[in-house]
Amino acid sequence: MIAPFTYQNTISQKFPSRSKSSSGLSQVFAAAVVNQQFCKMLLQDPSIAIQKGYLGQTFSLSKEEQDLITSIRANSLSDLAKQVNHSLLSNY
Repeated sequence: MIAPFTYQNTISQKFPSRSKSSSGLSQVFAAAVVNQQFCKMLLQDPSIAIQKGYLGQTFSLSKEEQDLITSIRANSLSDLAKQVNHSLLSNY
């Protein structure tokens, strides 16, 4: 019987970290994706949406992240995401 040959190549890669970007932004977008009412509020009045949070949970956003979200005027969630992403990429 021939034993199966198993080859494991472990490659260590380091990817650039976006440590300045919090999981709070991910939480905001996740809430907007799963809840149409929150999404609508986020697009119409982002400061109120962030202040109220989602399902009783607040978002842990830095002052800069809050300012970024509230300064953008978007017609759709994808437009908001594109603008946030563009702003974050230009700052790194």
